[in-house]
Amino acid sequence: MQSELIIISEYCDKCHIEPSFIEMLQESGLIDIQAENGERYLLFSQLPDVERYSRMYYDLSINMEGIDAIHHLLERMEEMQREIHSLHNRLRLFEDF
Repeated sequence: MQSELIIISEYCDKCHIEPSFIEMLQESGLIDIQAENGERYLLFSQLPDVERYSRMYYDLSINMEGIDAIHHLLERMEEMQREIHSLHNRLRLFEDF
């Protein structure tokens, strides 16, 4: 399990982002933080999301509310794409008759 965890302070130092940004992401419910032995960790699986959010925040100057809105819109788009794919597959079944 330790290989799946990344120390937040080290990640922030290497990526040149503020630890408070990670806290804002957690407070917004966009990521989860784990604490063990007095150290705070990110899950390795969350890194792509954290990197995407940090680019939005630092490079594009999008505030946390905007990031949250974009996150929800992207989730909704993914749901719709899955639904379209499912409907497309169902339609193929009827076309074969």
